[in-house]
Amino acid sequence: MDPLVVHWNMNPEIFRIGGFAVRWYGLLFVSGFILGYWMFTKFFEREKVNKDLLDPLLYTLLLGTLVGARLGHCLFYGFDYYFTSWKGFLEIFKVWEGGLASHGGTIMLILCMWWFAGKYGKKNHIDFLWILDHLCIAVAFAGAFIRLGNLCNSEIYGDVTNLPWGFIFERRGETEPKHPTQIYEALSYLILGLCLVWLYVKKLDKMYRGTFIGIFFIGCFGMRFLIEFIKEPQEAFEENMVINMGQTLSIPFIILGICLLVYAFSKKIPARAVIPDNRPKKAEPTHYAKSLNG
Repeated sequence: MDPLVVHWNMNPEIFRIGGFAVRWYGLLFVSGFILGYWMFTKFFEREKVNKDLLDPLLYTLLLGTLVGARLGHCLFYGFDYYFTSWKGFLEIFKVWEGGLASHGGTIMLILCMWWFAGKYGKKNHIDFLWILDHLCIAVAFAGAFIRLGNLCNSEIYGDVTNLPWGFIFERRGETEPKHPTQIYEALSYLILGLCLVWLYVKKLDKMYRGTFIGIFFIGCFGMRFLIEFIKEPQEAFEENMVINMGQTLSIPFIILGICLLVYAFSKKIPARAVIPDNRPKKAEPTHYAKSLNG
């Protein structure tokens, strides 16, 4: 056994009862939502936003993430399979069999948050950008969890490497050490999330609306673009591409992030929610009452 590599053969299932299995990927996926829900309770408490929004927000995020990530995978990485036969089309609904694309999940989340802001935003004094600014902080940590889930599944790894932390993914039949790109991405998302949390905790009152999501798009998809250079192609059609599908889909988000930062610093709308104080004001004493007290 080569001491300079990691022989990776982790069982992706935690346990199985008959045909039902609980997998590490699913546990980490759900953990990301639990952490995100907790973070939003703290955001709402700090900025005095109505907590009744938490449950509908969670349901919208969960549904949007699953639908978007699954459709993204089927459209971007397997269109010929999923949309050219009834057999393939019906397999789109088998989410438990794997196949989720972060770019598709991101696009659907943006659309869902646009709908959510239209339905709940105005009467609760928040808007589309406010939701995205806060959502991206939680998503950074959820992304790290999901990439660790990919590691548990021995999937989406990199090219051959001679670095001492190379992983031999034995469950996939590999015999050479490969870049553990799942760990690279997980660490980059974790660092990005910690930076965003620090900005939120320490600098919220100096931040402008759109800054958090702008930084997130540039950091998240910028790192994704770079790490893709050392990833193995996920699909056969990517083998002859100068830049692969993941990189192609990352470029618009990086550009959008830059545009959001320009918008944020030009409009200078406070990042913090501004909730009006509707409590009845204490009546000022009349001139007559003041004269009696005097």
